[in-house]
Amino acid sequence: MHLTHAHDDTGPGGLSADVTRPDGTRRALRIGLGGPVGSGKTATVAALCRALREQLSLAVVTNDIYTREDAEFLLREAVLPPERIAAVETGACPHTAIRDDISANLEAVEDLEDAVGPLDLILVESGGDNLTATFSKGLVDAQVFVIDVAGGDDIPRKGGPGVTTADLLVVNKTDLAPYVGSDLDRMARDAREQRGDLPVAFTSLTAEDGVAPVVDWVRERLAAWTSVPAA
Repeated sequence: MHLTHAHDDTGPGGLSADVTRPDGTRRALRIGLGGPVGSGKTATVAALCRALREQLSLAVVTNDIYTREDAEFLLREAVLPPERIAAVETGACPHTAIRDDISANLEAVEDLEDAVGPLDLILVESGGDNLTATFSKGLVDAQVFVIDVAGGDDIPRKGGPGVTTADLLVVNKTDLAPYVGSDLDRMARDAREQRGDLPVAFTSLTAEDGVAPVVDWVRERLAAWTSVPAA
């Protein structure tokens, strides 16, 4: 099933009401991060891990077509212990493994919960893809879509499922706007027109606490998730 905001089996905050694992324990909240190549998905994942690792039990699944490059970056940065980072080599377009045949990602998620659980949060990072990339609701409970100002300030206006339907749109690298001629006010207006009431966060990961808007959103989603009674 493609990402939508109308879902028959949802709990508070529009999250899936299926919060339990087969053994009856509560499963982790799964948040997917997608977006074009170079938009800053891996850097956002790294920043989230640094901001949340002291308060939450979390893990990461990365997706690359033929390499483990994103996972290796996270390992070099030591954002989490190695056993909490798993890599999936998709062997095809990244959206295939997050939307169509999600079996490899589901296996990675479940293996992490078996190995290092119980977990509060699992971040699933897609490989770089285009504006149509969305996550299956069978894989993640909420989706973040990351774009950056260097890709052009017309991206929000162009739309596409990633921009228009993601639970959170992140406009990254705002510090570069003066150097690439991007108008942040225009991007904010266009994003509102495309997304209505769905939230948009502007981030600069070079700034202290630059990922704070995304951290706040994740905490809100987690609060909604933990309010759903376990079966």
